[in-house]
Amino acid sequence: MLIHPQFDPVALRLGPLSVHWYGLMYLVAFLQFWWLGRRRIATQPQLARAGWTLRQLDDLLFYGVIGVVVGGRLGQVLFYEPDYYLDHPLQVLAVWRGGMSFHGGLLGVLLAMWLYARKAGRTWIEITDFIAPLVPLGLAAGRVGNFINGELWGRVADPALPWAMVFPWVDGLPRHPSQLYQAALEGLTLFVVLWLYSDSERPRGAVSGAFLIGYGALRWFAEYFRSPDTGIFGFSYSVSMGQWLSLPMALFGIVLLVSAYRRHS
Repeated sequence: MLIHPQFDPVALRLGPLSVHWYGLMYLVAFLQFWWLGRRRIATQPQLARAGWTLRQLDDLLFYGVIGVVVGGRLGQVLFYEPDYYLDHPLQVLAVWRGGMSFHGGLLGVLLAMWLYARKAGRTWIEITDFIAPLVPLGLAAGRVGNFINGELWGRVADPALPWAMVFPWVDGLPRHPSQLYQAALEGLTLFVVLWLYSDSERPRGAVSGAFLIGYGALRWFAEYFRSPDTGIFGFSYSVSMGQWLSLPMALFGIVLLVSAYRRHS
C-alpha cells in the first residue's frame, strides 16, 4: 500500500509571507483558463465571427475569479459546514486552508457571468458556452490541491488495489486517492470531451448543457470512491451531499442540450 506523502501545505515562505500549494493551484486554474481562452479565440473561426476578443476574455477572467472565490467559499459554508462557520465566523476568510465547494463556485461564476453579460451586451448562455471548455483543467488543478492538502480522502479500498493509499492522520486503512480520481474524471476527461465537442460550431446552449451533464455524471460516479461529506442533508454512504448537488446539474444539462438541438432543427 502507498502512504500519502504528507506534503507541507506551504509551498514557499518569504519571511512572514506564506504561499500555500492550494492557492497556487487556483492560480494555475486561472492561468490555464486565460491561455486556453486565447487558444479558442485564435483557432476557432466561429468565435471570431461571434466577435470574441482578448479584452473580453480578460474581463471574463476577472469576473470569474470573483465568482469562484466568493461562491466557492459561501457554498462550503452553506452546503457543508454551516454550524462550524457559525461558531467560527472569522474562519470563513481562511480560504488558504481549503474548503471550497465546487457547486457554490459554479453558482458564483454563473452569477458573475450574468452580470458580465449585462455589461457586454451578450446573452448569458453565449458566455457560458464560451467558458465551459476552459473550466475542467482548472477543476483538475483544484483536486490536485485537495490531494496535497490531504483533504477529501477516499473510502476504504481493497488492500490489493495497487494504488490504495493510507492517509495516516485519518487511520491506518487503505483508501482510494479519490482526489486524483476526480482530477482525472471531472478534470482531464471532461476537458478532452468538451474541447473536442466545442471545436465545431454547436447550437447555442449545447456546450453548456454538455458541461453540466458531463460534470454531474462524472462527479456522481466519483463520489462512490470518496468519503462522503456531512452536508445539510446529513451523512450518507448511499447518496452523498456532492451527489445531491450534482443531480440537478445533470438534469438541467439534459434539458439545455435537448432544447438547443430542438431549436436548431
